[in-house]
Formats: sequence, structure tokens, C-alpha cells
Amino acid sequence: MSVLASNPLVGGSIGATGDDALFVAELRGVKKHYFKPDGSILVEALRGVNLRVPRGQYIAIMGASGSGKSTLMNILGCLDRPTHGAYLLDGLDVSNMDDETLSHYRGRKIGFIFQAFNLISTNTTEENVETPLFYQGVGKAERRRRAIEKLGLVGLGERLGHRPSELSGGQQQRVAIARALVTEPVVLMADEPTGNLDSTTGKAILGLFDDLHHAGMTIIMVTHDDSVAQRCQRVVRLKDGDIDTDTLPPD
Repeated sequence: MSVLASNPLVGGSIGATGDDALFVAELRGVKKHYFKPDGSILVEALRGVNLRVPRGQYIAIMGASGSGKSTLMNILGCLDRPTHGAYLLDGLDVSNMDDETLSHYRGRKIGFIFQAFNLISTNTTEENVETPLFYQGVGKAERRRRAIEKLGLVGLGERLGHRPSELSGGQQQRVAIARALVTEPVVLMADEPTGNLDSTTGKAILGLFDDLHHAGMTIIMVTHDDSVAQRCQRVVRLKDGDIDTDTLPPD
């Protein structure tokens, strides 16, 4: 049985009700321009992207260098803002939120997983997982409880006191996944999460993502690897700043 099979993974409060609540992420005519000092357009990175990601979907975003996929991921992750159009995250339009409100909302709604793990080298496994909760003002006892719970979910319940240098690459990525889950987000956003791992370890991490998806988690993953994308439920390919192909899940 999967280590995740009997555990609740889907958290976060719903931002809206009705039709908007059916989608974790929705882009409506999103454009992203980068400008020259004189105000003229230097690059049209996104050219009117429309995209809906239903709750519980596992989606891969692909595209060649310069296709717009990194810009798209930054907007989906609330790390950048569209020049035109609207972005609804968990039913609320975040396009015009002020920086403080957006940062707070992003921290509660999105769990990030990166290729480079981004763990704090001087902190223990438990402390690394607790970090997002510390910045949200969660009390010490509750931070510890939730960190231990999530590390148990990813199979590292006996490594609470270890530091990153004492863990393998695969174990470090599991810590990063636990850290992403600890805030009980509505969506996980993963940027090449197996890029720094050997093929065997990478497959194990992808198996964990499969478990998360089957438990109901919404996952948006950027990858350049077709074999990774094939494990996803849906594949969106970008070209020249817009969606080139969108392979939907079977009925």
C-alpha cells in the first residue's frame, strides 16, 4: 500500500463557490510583455493564453526554450503578474492584488517544489519543513505536529533530526515535497522536480507524485522530459507564447 493511501492531502480553503470553484487555476486571455526603456515592447512572452486547470488534475507544461513556459509558470505561481488578462487562483482574481495580499494568498494556496531542492543547509529536516508555517505565524507545537505528519507521508518519519548533507538527493526532494505540503495548499507547482536526480531515484519521486495525484492533489509540473510528461493526466505544450497543443485526459 502507498505511504499516502490513507492520508488526507488536499487542504486549503476554497476561494470561491459556484463555477469558479471548479478550477484551481484559470487564465483568461493572459498576455505578458517585457518592455524597452522607451516603453515599447521588447518581448511578447505570452500572447493571450487561456487555460483552465480543474481541481485534482495532474498537468505537465512543456515547450522549447523561449516558448513562454517559464513565464507561464511564474504567473501561475503568483511570482509574476500578467500585463493583460486575468488569473484566477482558487476562484479569486489575483491579477491586481497588492504585493502583501498576493504574497499571503500565494503562501497559503501554492506549494512549490524546485529542481534544486532549496533546503536550508543548517536546519534539520523537521525545521526545513516547518519554515513556511513559521512565516505564517503558526505556533511551535502545531508547526512540529504538521511537519512530522508530512515527513511521515513522504517516508521520512525517522529522519527528523538529519540535515540536508546527511540525506541522499531523493530524500532531500522528499523533504522539499513535505515542505510544500505542510501548508495544505490547493495546488503543487513543480519545476523539473527530477532534474537533479538519477533515473531510478527520479522514478521513485514521480511515484510519490502519482500517489499525491491519486489522493486528489492538483499538480502543475514543468518538464522537458516526455517520459515524465507521459505520467501526467494532461500535457500542455507552448509555442511562441501561446498553447500549441493541449492533450486532455480521456473521458
